[in-house]
Amino acid sequence: MAEGLHTVIAVSGTTVRLADTDGAVTDIGLIELSAAEDFEVVRASSRTPVPPTTPLEGLPEAVAAEALWWEQHIVEVLRGVPPQAPAGTRPKPEYDPAVVSLTRREQAKAAELTAAGWPVTASAITKRRRRYEARGVVGMADHRSTKPVSAHGRVDPLVVEAMRKAVAEAAQGSTRTATYLFWRTGQILEADHGRGAVELPSQRSLYRLLEKLSAGKHTTGSARTRRSLADRPDGPFGERTAVAPGELMQMDSTPLDVLVRLDDGVATRVDMTGMIDVATRSVTAAVLRPTTKSVDASVLLARTVTPEPMRPGWAQALAMSRSALPFRRLLDIDARLEHAAARPVIVPETIVVDQGKVFISRNFRASCNFLGINFQPVHDASGWEKGHIERMLGSVGTLFAQFVAGYTGFNAERRGRHVEQQPLWSLLELQELLDEWIVVWQSRPHDGLRDPLHPGRMFSPNEKYAALVETAGYVPVALSADDYIELLPATWRAINAYGVKIKHRTYDDQALNPLRQQRSGVKDRKDLWEIHYDPYDVSRVWVRDHWKGGWITLFWKQLHRVAAPFGELAWDHTRRTLPGGSEEQLADAVADLLRRAHQGPADSGDAGSRPRLSRRDRRVAARTKSSPPSTPITPEARPPADHVADGEADQADDAPEENVAQVIPMPIFDPFTEADKRW
Repeated sequence: MAEGLHTVIAVSGTTVRLADTDGAVTDIGLIELSAAEDFEVVRASSRTPVPPTTPLEGLPEAVAAEALWWEQHIVEVLRGVPPQAPAGTRPKPEYDPAVVSLTRREQAKAAELTAAGWPVTASAITKRRRRYEARGVVGMADHRSTKPVSAHGRVDPLVVEAMRKAVAEAAQGSTRTATYLFWRTGQILEADHGRGAVELPSQRSLYRLLEKLSAGKHTTGSARTRRSLADRPDGPFGERTAVAPGELMQMDSTPLDVLVRLDDGVATRVDMTGMIDVATRSVTAAVLRPTTKSVDASVLLARTVTPEPMRPGWAQALAMSRSALPFRRLLDIDARLEHAAARPVIVPETIVVDQGKVFISRNFRASCNFLGINFQPVHDASGWEKGHIERMLGSVGTLFAQFVAGYTGFNAERRGRHVEQQPLWSLLELQELLDEWIVVWQSRPHDGLRDPLHPGRMFSPNEKYAALVETAGYVPVALSADDYIELLPATWRAINAYGVKIKHRTYDDQALNPLRQQRSGVKDRKDLWEIHYDPYDVSRVWVRDHWKGGWITLFWKQLHRVAAPFGELAWDHTRRTLPGGSEEQLADAVADLLRRAHQGPADSGDAGSRPRLSRRDRRVAARTKSSPPSTPITPEARPPADHVADGEADQADDAPEENVAQVIPMPIFDPFTEADKRW
């Protein structure tokens, strides 16, 4: 065999067929070839990459047809027969790979096309053959250079960097137009490199550059979405898997997009605080309040571990006994479920909350510690870390709120006209509707609850809970009245001779006699006494007896002056209006405010007979009266029928039912009658 370069054109058993540059073919044994001293592999053939499945989409029809035409000829050069040739087709003698070298086949194809009227050289066939091996059929149509191009085209890199800074500045700012970003880019270039040192490209180029740099950032779109995307981490998202009910729960609060009619007729929005179980997607509780406070989060915890009772008017299909939950088995463990609705009772192990002051407050942390719950706040501005509750709150808007009368939309742009004039629900009625909707949610298939082996089937939260409770088990947590008191916010005060004073209100009871002016013995709190109170019901407080244990209920001394309980909101508002008033005057003012708010605004006919309330007064009074006490009233916590303030028993017994003065009519003066009396 002559020395030189040879190409392997065929292999049959242990025999290799080689062809030299002149086309001479030689057969040699594989062992003899590998044992030769001058044997060397000059270039190993690489595997042709798999061409794209749709290589010619988007190309003009004529260009695609030409590419397919060239593919027929190049494949014949490479394999001897054109593509899609019938089985058993023999190659032409000049294209037989077993006999003719690749170079000779390329020369034969060039001669064939030239004779047919398509003049082409053998070197051109070689180039097309290499493009086909590298890129497939698209290499026959796309003649552009494969040299990589900059992601930003021909724009000056300094301009690119300046616009990138402008886009970054806009992440946390208000939404502005592209024109402002172009102006800001020029300002950054002038500050960094001097006036006129870098010239901005044309406006069309700036728009194209801005489109590339702001892709996926909402730079000129929604500010809320832009901030959320900017706070998102750069790396891949991680997710903690929850495999048991209560293992991981999330809590959040948001304004509900529904107007409610408060007691005085004021239409306003309320806050909704909800909790969801990640493993089962169960909404364990949701409460509506005019303004969310830390006590609401604590009450939400109590409702989560308490069964939801069936309400009058609810369909029997919403009962737990009619649901997918294992009612009979759970009833043997927890008797409270006998008349419960189809909402599972879940004891949280870990609760994820945001950095809101309601959730990171000392009161809520104490409630979590009391129930043995791990408290896990997310990082600042990281709502994605509790995405399940965020999505659930959005579902409340689309699946519940928009069907309720008084729906406002989630921003002013989506709000209709005169929404406040619609027949609106009261706060308590809307809470009732929300509780019923949550039970319906529990039976609704959830897209996030799919069987990995049967992904086409969705499970409802109740079905998922029934499946997981078989492996995780169920432990009932029954909260007593004392447990509810433990969940309320606490303060520390001294017990004086007149009782306990909190925010200028005095609380007292005969049970407090042994503790008056005594030290509690809690040195860390300067010997003060622990007192729990309900911000939505200031009629009573609870003092912890550090000596004997338990709670002592104290009632407000001025409770007899106000027929209905009211909260901190009304009291603080009245204190601002009467900064120098005494405790009795403040109580009378609050009672008068609530009485006038209950009567409604004055009509035009008797405007002079009754003073009009300010808008602030109406809102405070209505929100206060719409917030019911969030703790159960036990028999021992109710004020006795004959309970009155100390030193006022006699006055209370003799006091009339209504404080109305006796009206004495004044006689009409008659001068003639008076003249007769003289005689």
